[in-house]
Amino acid sequence: MEVIILAGGLGTRLRSVVSEVPKCMAPVAGKPFLWYLLQYLTQYDVHRVILSVGYLREIIYKWIDEVKDEFSFEFIYAIEEDPLGTGGGIQLALSKATTSDVFVLNGDTFFNVDLNELYEAHHLYSSAVTLALKPMQDFDRYGRVIIDNMDQRIVEFKEKEYCKEGFINGGVYIINRHEPIFEGLPKKFSFETAVFEPQCKLGKLFGVVQNGYFIDIGIPEDYKRANVELPEMIRI
Repeated sequence: MEVIILAGGLGTRLRSVVSEVPKCMAPVAGKPFLWYLLQYLTQYDVHRVILSVGYLREIIYKWIDEVKDEFSFEFIYAIEEDPLGTGGGIQLALSKATTSDVFVLNGDTFFNVDLNELYEAHHLYSSAVTLALKPMQDFDRYGRVIIDNMDQRIVEFKEKEYCKEGFINGGVYIINRHEPIFEGLPKKFSFETAVFEPQCKLGKLFGVVQNGYFIDIGIPEDYKRANVELPEMIRI
């Protein structure tokens, strides 16, 4: 497996509690958040991790040099000299990949997805992109993802609004690198609007519902919660 981790986030909503490090390097119980993502990946047959970096990337380089021997996979970097948006960052990182199907993880989200199940479903559906979907209740912070219950095809993305229950995009994907999902797109773009929405209309986007532990450290209250919960998920 090859895995891209989007590790260039600015962490602007976390500035009140974490400053001067990329968001993926926010300390959680004495370890960078990125450490928990890498430990999670050790459960799977991952041979290469591609870190998509930009903002304060030297901090990530230094830390990876210190800990790389803890992990069995190779680390390489896709460097955004200027911010490229989520889509541009993924497109650049995919150019460093060698396998046909590549996993993508958000560097500020921990979602305990069974990556083997996601991979199997991706091939079963012959999907361009397969998303891991998290069931949620009473939420308004995330948009809702509507799927066809017959074949798990994603049929619509709803805007953020209060929802009693539904599925959200959990920030873990698998992408078929040979599908022409980036055709005609500029260097800088949003993956969600420029790829998800058109591929959804083409019927090439599928979702796999997973109910594993999920946390997004993008806001201070959830970052505080991560400091308590993540060490229980992955023992230090």
